[in-house]
Amino acid sequence: MPQANVPLESASASPSSAMTPTELRASFSLASIFALRMLGLFLILPVFAMEATRYPGGDDTAMVGLTMGIYGLTQAMLQFLYGWASDRLGRKRVIVFGLLVFAIGSGVAALAPNLFWLAVGRAVQGGGAVSAAVTALLADQTRDEVRTKSMALVGASIGLMFALSLVAAPVLAGWIGLVGLFALTAVLALLGVVAVLWWVPAEPVAHKNQPRGRVLDVLRSPALLRLNVGVFVLHAVQLAMWLALPAMLVQAGLARSQHWQVYLPAVLGSFVVMGGSLFKLEKRGYLRAVFLTSIGLTALVQLGFWWLVGAAPGLLELGLLLFVFFYGFNVLEASQPSMVSRLAPAHSRGAAMGVYNTLQSLGFFAGGLAGGWLMKHGGASGLFAACAGLMLAWLLVAWPMVAPAARSAQAPTKAR
Repeated sequence: MPQANVPLESASASPSSAMTPTELRASFSLASIFALRMLGLFLILPVFAMEATRYPGGDDTAMVGLTMGIYGLTQAMLQFLYGWASDRLGRKRVIVFGLLVFAIGSGVAALAPNLFWLAVGRAVQGGGAVSAAVTALLADQTRDEVRTKSMALVGASIGLMFALSLVAAPVLAGWIGLVGLFALTAVLALLGVVAVLWWVPAEPVAHKNQPRGRVLDVLRSPALLRLNVGVFVLHAVQLAMWLALPAMLVQAGLARSQHWQVYLPAVLGSFVVMGGSLFKLEKRGYLRAVFLTSIGLTALVQLGFWWLVGAAPGLLELGLLLFVFFYGFNVLEASQPSMVSRLAPAHSRGAAMGVYNTLQSLGFFAGGLAGGWLMKHGGASGLFAACAGLMLAWLLVAWPMVAPAARSAQAPTKAR
């Protein structure tokens, strides 16, 4: 039987639920790095398939798909290495290096004369796999009591960049083309470097002097393994469902160029509801219940889409399902990395986040690969049925979880 929910606050530390100025600075600055990097990526996605056909070799649809997805593969291969390196070399140093690699890849893609070099640029972009190091640094600079809020700010920045890209990408592509978009992506990455050097607070002294843990400690933890399985499933489902969803919106009478009119309210509304529920319930010790409920809701959304495939769906039904999906997705996106950072030993936090982000990237890659196969052989109905099955399987895996208790109500070690 799973244990009862463990309160995440110490009873005597009610002021600790408010972020300190340093925690606010760390949260907003590191969220901005995620936002700048992800905006560059998201601006490419809505227009890539169409724009890539203008390159020599662009008539090969398999190569176009590989060029689009190779970023996720190289990122998955390097996430753990970056996280592990950040435990030993320092978070900021690794983040700056990764952002520079990402900018170089963007430059290669901007100057690519054909699809092959475009693929090379995308692969090099994936080599800037800084997510693990960024989230590990955020964990270093925030207390357990406010960790989920901090991670939620990162999740919110990513969601807002996704919504913004859906509106801005077609307009920008018409003005500056794919070449200009990749050049803009390089500039955004360099702005991220500026933020790391001059805005992000200094790394805690304790992190620089602490002993180094073993990678096997991360890989052998059942609690961490459950979260790693979860992030793989969540992002595989997230990517796969978008192979069928746009066509359903078109079927409901909404032109592709207007899909943002459904996405944007669903994303923004989900953040408002999440902000009004997740943190209050977490503070009262209900994180486990909220977490498992969010997995269940996401599974029900996939069943809802499966039901609507052959039923001439309307925009209202699709919009409501998307709202529920984004709510569940955002809750899971905020709470999972927070729990990883709290369950992992502090001296192995970068490695733990590296494994977590590796599984996240592999989930994207697997979602595209398996989703395409399912669409070809089972159609949208088969796709959504498989997504629902995966989410329900994750619910069973996650059921024994116990919410991690806060380690301390003390502020993070002062940086020098």
